[in-house]
Amino acid sequence: MTNRIYLDNAATTCLAEPVREAMMPWLTAQYGNPSSIHGTGREAQKAIHLARCKAAEAIGAEPREIFFTSGGSESDNWALKGYAFAHRTEGNHIITSSVEHHAVLHTCRWLEKQGFRVTYLPTDAEGRVDPDTVEKAITDQTILISIMAANNEIGTMEPVSQIGETAGKHGIAFHTDAVQAIGAMPLNVKKLHADMLSLSAHKFHGPKGTGLLYIRSGTVLQPLIHGGAQERGMRAGTENTAGIVGLGEAIALCTKDMEEKNRRIACLRDELTEGLLRRIPDSCLNGPRRDRLPGNCHLSFRGIEGEALLLRLDLAGIAASGGSACTSGSPEPSHVMRAIGADDERTKGSVRFTLSDETKKEELDEVLRILPPLVEEMRRLRT
Repeated sequence: MTNRIYLDNAATTCLAEPVREAMMPWLTAQYGNPSSIHGTGREAQKAIHLARCKAAEAIGAEPREIFFTSGGSESDNWALKGYAFAHRTEGNHIITSSVEHHAVLHTCRWLEKQGFRVTYLPTDAEGRVDPDTVEKAITDQTILISIMAANNEIGTMEPVSQIGETAGKHGIAFHTDAVQAIGAMPLNVKKLHADMLSLSAHKFHGPKGTGLLYIRSGTVLQPLIHGGAQERGMRAGTENTAGIVGLGEAIALCTKDMEEKNRRIACLRDELTEGLLRRIPDSCLNGPRRDRLPGNCHLSFRGIEGEALLLRLDLAGIAASGGSACTSGSPEPSHVMRAIGADDERTKGSVRFTLSDETKKEELDEVLRILPPLVEEMRRLRT
């Protein structure tokens, strides 16, 4: 369908044109293996090093602390499993939250089967983790704390700097899943007191299938993937040169003029949010009004099924979602909505609209025109 209105940027973003242009040579003529010692291979290795430098600069790290992966899920798995098994003799307790992405939650469930103990912290009604609750959960067996920087469903920005400081004060490693946060909020690993940080390129106008894990120098992890000496012996497998080059270009773009871009996106988000809340009775915003991702508008409409509404929106040329793309089609209600205390009707009637720098006001005006009558009609048919 042409002229679609795309409001599912938390699931994935479009590939920025400068990113595509930067990648193309490495998908065509410059196809050398970065591990090869000949000139073609060395050129690929140089391109990877440049991308590593760009990624490091974007988050206040050193290039040697950047390790490229296949995406956020691999980075989260590596951070948790790699650290847990490398430090098992020091303790077996991990602290996380009840609203983490499933790449963290399912990894923690798996680690529990391997003998680790995990505390899943509650949040307040806006999905925020209290740093004091984190500190109270620490025991003499705690080796790792993993709290996301911003929630992928309801957009809550977590107080990760305070949590990281608490972890450091107790000599505990701190990991943050910053997949949704990069480009949406300042991320400096030193200010966050982060020992590990996960990113995924396709969330910030880069290519799918490429991500990174920041590992602070001196932090010991076991490799997740064995087989070769790539990524300084920490992550085996021939490097995805084109994807890595794309990540480097995308992260430089998304962190440039970030404050100005986010101010514009947040204004559009507020217009959409307030417009829908005014036009649609029995609707509510999920997550906070402040300390929220600039592009996240997550609403609940009582008396409707969110999935049915999404199908109707799709037929009208509007792409949105019910929450995390990684759980699309799951019969289970959103764990994030459960965690913030939402009842079944509010949970089932939830819809997530996520904007990007590509979003236009005219597109949101069209949503404001189309969505209220759809909700009204669905409610009428249900009665």
